[in-house]
Amino acid sequence: MPQNSHWILRRLGHLDGILLTLVVLLLGVSLAMVTSASGQSPARISGHLINIGLALSVMVVMANVPPHILSKVGPPLYVAGVILLVGVALFGEIRNGARRWLNLGFAFQPSELLKLALPLMLAWYFQRNEGGLRGKHFWVGGALLLVPFLLILRQPDLGTALMIGASGFYLLFFAGLSWKVIAGGGALAGASLPLVWSLMHDYQQRRVLTLLDPTSDPLGDGYHIIQSTIAIGSGGLFGKGWMQGTQNQLDFVPERTTDFIYAVFGEEFGYVGTILLIGLYLAIVARGLVIAARAPTLFGRLMAATLSLNLFTYAFVNMGMVSGILPVVGVPLPLMSYGGTAFITLLLGVGIMMSVATHRQLNKT
Repeated sequence: MPQNSHWILRRLGHLDGILLTLVVLLLGVSLAMVTSASGQSPARISGHLINIGLALSVMVVMANVPPHILSKVGPPLYVAGVILLVGVALFGEIRNGARRWLNLGFAFQPSELLKLALPLMLAWYFQRNEGGLRGKHFWVGGALLLVPFLLILRQPDLGTALMIGASGFYLLFFAGLSWKVIAGGGALAGASLPLVWSLMHDYQQRRVLTLLDPTSDPLGDGYHIIQSTIAIGSGGLFGKGWMQGTQNQLDFVPERTTDFIYAVFGEEFGYVGTILLIGLYLAIVARGLVIAARAPTLFGRLMAATLSLNLFTYAFVNMGMVSGILPVVGVPLPLMSYGGTAFITLLLGVGIMMSVATHRQLNKT
């Protein structure tokens, strides 16, 4: 028994206490909100608890994997992910007009794999060439980013493609991408907007137009934005109280346990509650950036910084679309929305940050 206890303590010793505390606080808020948004559905609550337990277990396992081993996983994981994306393009299942899933005995969405495989691959590549980084290395990094981005965009899955594109950009930026290149890329992106608009699918164009004027289709594409903004606005300064939100309880808020759970939170806890929630997200991001700054290797710095900003991007995009300032792109609120795959992917990332934080001495030697 003492040996078992010692083994467990060694495993838990690789958990970053500050980051773990912040994540557990957020998961507690998530459980409370899923309970409210689901109308206290036993099936939904138990499913959410199972997802949280599984994701936390995966996080603990990942935190105990040293970064130098994680770096070796990047290339094969990336190659496998790209092959699976090609498989989706050739043999994938079509659901609601999109080809995003492979039938492997169960429905599997390879784009979720790339959320971690891409930064792992890029961090491994730049770590390998750390001694003499040149412009050509950033071109190669850009190509490694572009392949999965285009394959996912083709499915079509604009939301996931943009999130993966942002992840790759963050890593290239932290690796030392020139500001001139960034400015040039930004100018080129702005100039290509008319072309991008013409290539967008009809439903994607409607989402942008609905953002500009939700009342143009109040019972169709504009319904989600109208109801979510009403819910957030009706919360006022301090909110209506937990499980007391009328827009939520009367089923006006759509997808309220998943993509639009932020609207339920805003109605029940008001402006003050949303500020505290944003503060909690920023604290997690700040802790991740501190871990990145203290990491002794380039791989650790790139992974911790990129994964931190990934979480910020997910939160910003979700809150933006629910608040009516960004188009609806189907991005869940990280570590809040109900869902198994997203929880596991995000807490895998948190586990990697913890690994970077707690294996510092090992890396130095």
